Amino acid sequence: MQKEEAFYIGYITKTKGLKGEVQLYFEFEDYEALDLDVVFADLNGKMVPFFVSSYKLYPNQTGLFYFDDLDHIDKAQALVKKKVYMPLNKMPERDEDDFTYDDLKGYTAVDETHGELGEIIAINEYPQQFVATVLYKEKEILFPLNEDMIVEIDEENKTLLVDLPEGLLDIYLNS
Repeated sequence: MQKEEAFYIGYITKTKGLKGEVQLYFEFEDYEALDLDVVFADLNGKMVPFFVSSYKLYPNQTGLFYFDDLDHIDKAQALVKKKVYMPLNKMPERDEDDFTYDDLKGYTAVDETHGELGEIIAINEYPQQFVATVLYKEKEILFPLNEDMIVEIDEENKTLLVDLPEGLLDIYLNS
């Protein structure tokens, strides 16, 4: 399997005990809905499958996992800090009504004052808010995604109308 055929769910944070148990931190929001029978770890650029023999999920976005053929802490240690993926066909189906800030990636951002800013190339989640990244006049600009900034989301035309605070673009363009 190639990385393009998979979606990222989280990473291994540590080993637990001596029998090869590992802790997985989920960065995938709806991790409880995942069918966790097999996961893929990115080991030096190769997607290596790990078959789950048992697991227990916790409300703090973590889970403890035992994998087949991983029966000792020394074998499990190699997975620490490795990113974990699942095949795209295992992605849970979302309701059409479930729209998240991540869905705005690829949309065109338009400011009420400055006009078209450009395509949203990334959405980053920070503890207090989501932040969009747009390439505007050959500079990366960042702006928060919240109810105060967003005027309208046009799903049909894939545009996001925003009202950026006065001076925000100047900070990026004058640096």
